[in-house]
Amino acid sequence: MPASGAVTRSTLRQQIADALRDEVLAGRLLPGQEFTVKQIAEQYGVSATPVREALVDLSAQDLLDSDQHRGFRVHQFSVDDFRRMVDARSLIVDAVFRRLEGEHLAARAHGAVLVSVRRRAEEAARAARSGDLTILIGYDLRFWRELCALVANPYVADFLHRLRVQAWVFSVPFLRADPEVRKRLWGGHEKLVDALTLGDAPAVRAVIGEYDTHSLRWADRLESPQR
Repeated sequence: MPASGAVTRSTLRQQIADALRDEVLAGRLLPGQEFTVKQIAEQYGVSATPVREALVDLSAQDLLDSDQHRGFRVHQFSVDDFRRMVDARSLIVDAVFRRLEGEHLAARAHGAVLVSVRRRAEEAARAARSGDLTILIGYDLRFWRELCALVANPYVADFLHRLRVQAWVFSVPFLRADPEVRKRLWGGHEKLVDALTLGDAPAVRAVIGEYDTHSLRWADRLESPQR
């Protein structure tokens, strides 16, 4: 909310987009589920215009599909889509950290921002250990967003954040239905911050490599549940 407490149209548009994205991440709006501008406007008690704008924004982020005659539906990512997300973020993150070898990386890994990143890491790791998916998603997204802001330019950080949101959107329905969800969750956030604090770029890349491998093995498991 703005300091004045007034809700501008652009603010309302963003609030609606954030609320709907959270509904998808929470698994309350499932892949393929359809809805109209009117339904969402009535649900939130607002006019159609900011709702339509919010839905268009989410469509641009590939979280929704738009149909001129039927409204909108939650986008359904495939396992191959997920693998491509992991591959894309792996290539970009590895390139970022290769540019930040040695003292340059260590110089960035200090200050108030890193304290916040470590706090996010601790909470995300705790949620992963307990299998609390709702808490994990929130802290995981904040952790990676702040970490990327620390080491990458804003364009790269925004693109990686978008990939991570999409990856969670794909993952949530499967994870919520998995009775052994704790075994599927990656919780190496603190290990990554430790390596970053030391300015150890190879160790940072190794931890991120473990994360990507974990993700791809989980994707393999979705296609071959007996593994």
